[in-house]
Amino acid sequence: FFFSVFNRKTGEPPLINGWIPYLGKALIFRKDAYKFLLDQQKKFGDIFTVHIAGRYITFIMDPFQYVYVIRNSKQLEFHEFANKMASKTFDYPALSKGKFPELKENLHRIYQYLQGKPLDIISDHMMKNLQDIFEWKCSQATDWETEKMYKFCCSVMFEASFVTLYGRVPAADGHKVISEIRDKFIKFDASFPYLAANIPIELLGATKKVRKELIHHFLLQNMTKWLGGSKVVQARQDIFEKYELLGDYDKAAHHFAFLWASVGNTIPATFWAMYYLLRHPEALAAVRDEIDHLLQSTGQKRGPTYNIHLTREQLDNLVYLESALNESLRMCSSSMNIRISQEDFVLKLEGNQEVVLRKGDWIALYPQILHMDPEVYEDPKEYRFDRYIENGKKKTTFYKAGRKLKYFLMPFGSGISMCPGRFLAMNEMKMFLFILLSHFDVELAENKAVRLDNSRMGLGILLPDADIAFRYKLRS
Repeated sequence: FFFSVFNRKTGEPPLINGWIPYLGKALIFRKDAYKFLLDQQKKFGDIFTVHIAGRYITFIMDPFQYVYVIRNSKQLEFHEFANKMASKTFDYPALSKGKFPELKENLHRIYQYLQGKPLDIISDHMMKNLQDIFEWKCSQATDWETEKMYKFCCSVMFEASFVTLYGRVPAADGHKVISEIRDKFIKFDASFPYLAANIPIELLGATKKVRKELIHHFLLQNMTKWLGGSKVVQARQDIFEKYELLGDYDKAAHHFAFLWASVGNTIPATFWAMYYLLRHPEALAAVRDEIDHLLQSTGQKRGPTYNIHLTREQLDNLVYLESALNESLRMCSSSMNIRISQEDFVLKLEGNQEVVLRKGDWIALYPQILHMDPEVYEDPKEYRFDRYIENGKKKTTFYKAGRKLKYFLMPFGSGISMCPGRFLAMNEMKMFLFILLSHFDVELAENKAVRLDNSRMGLGILLPDADIAFRYKLRS
């Protein structure tokens, strides 16, 4: 471990360089970023720069300083970095201003379909599709049926999201077609961390072939056969049609990227929400009680043959369900919020602190440190389903060192890099759990602890390191 201060300008943070040329601290960071960053914080304080695979990344560890990074969106940019990474990962041309004027802005504008009234419409479709899939999958479960939990969450959430966004596949074997796409998706997704780390796809076995096959599913001649797709996907199609320089394959690659963005993190997040509820009987009882109470008070019957309808307000008022979901997100999310300095400039922080940045420097926030901070969350490694409830209402005030935090839970990124689909994702996960717990008795079928697999550290929701069997039957 060499701690080097070569060529540091005045005001630049200490540099942790590592002794392997180019790689720097990449290997140790990849093994356990959380532990590595905490160790550096103890040695060097709240601001330090780490050399990771040819990049110099300055970490800001103090959550009170996050706001200064997030609000400096002019000098600290995110979209260009995200655009480069996505175009490489999903195989479409980078959205350069010269070649595709305003394409980036136009695509960004479409996210209005994922909030407000349009969000209600897409959520209603998702609820109906989830109920149809649960009925198709589980309505025969009069006695206990056993399945693997991650596989189950993946199967239900993938199909419901696919049908809601892109429409139904009208073939008699529509379910089969979607499960074929899902199987390829899982293969591609396993290589995602390597692609994100800039490893050439040619070195990743069959990944290139699988990606090409997935993209082909989204060619226009296939998509036009699907029935009842969403306005958000239709609006994206309409925009792509205006750009002659975008080939058919490029447009299809964009659609595939949108699918990945829609389910890549929602599936593992759904798994963890379900897993923690089943591990904690008191949590399961409280959430189920709240669900039953809502159905009773709105005069709706539960069971696969009844259609349940929930308004956004009703979903929002399920405080135990939301708190349990937020608690599992706190424990399983590991995203790195990255910004790239657009010029040489001095980032001014609280308490007269300054960080001297060079053009092209990376700045990173690592919210997992905040999520597991015992000063903010008492016993952070413990799952407490009611952590986000106070006096029967949503709790939104959390403190560190006696001061109120502006940011205390950040599973969806921050500022300009905030996930535009976060409201839909939360609704989808709540609806999945709502249907599962209102229709079925559910319990774990094996007694083993599932742990977080760290291979996606910094990229979103961590996957489980193993699957676990659970069983379900229709509630009497």
